[in-house]
Amino acid sequence: MAVRDAQRSQVYDAEGLVRGMFDRADEFGARTVELHGSHLTLPIERRFASVESVQTYVDRVLALNWVLAQWDRAKVAVTVRTRSGAKAAHYESDGAVLAVPLHTGGTAWALRELVILHELAHHLEPELADVAPHGPEFCARYLELVDGVIGPEAALLLRTTMYSCGVRIS
Repeated sequence: MAVRDAQRSQVYDAEGLVRGMFDRADEFGARTVELHGSHLTLPIERRFASVESVQTYVDRVLALNWVLAQWDRAKVAVTVRTRSGAKAAHYESDGAVLAVPLHTGGTAWALRELVILHELAHHLEPELADVAPHGPEFCARYLELVDGVIGPEAALLLRTTMYSCGVRIS
């Protein structure tokens, strides 16, 4: 029996807020944000031009020594493909496929680092794990990827925003 994905909408809400902060930092060139009284300088979030560039990025993240040491599933190659339609990126565990829409309303919103790391966190789920797709275990894995790949400031921002949205993290 599948585990109910009870905090999916809260995870997506938190991500939307964080992506918005990164978008505004890019748009206005002001990378310093205030978070609960502390000032953080947001790192640059990578953007991708094509499915091929996402594939190269995914291959490189999965080949990082600390990723390989942390998760057995990092040894399983992921194939990146274009997703028809414009809804959202998603991960298909059958075949280890990451599907990304190229354009949504004239923008390539899914071709960004936070979205790709979210999907990789799904890929790194241990086989036969009986947990919710966006449960506390997923969120911890996602935050660890963001911390190690984008940077601790991005992870702190995402973690704090998740907590504010009611997300549980293991």
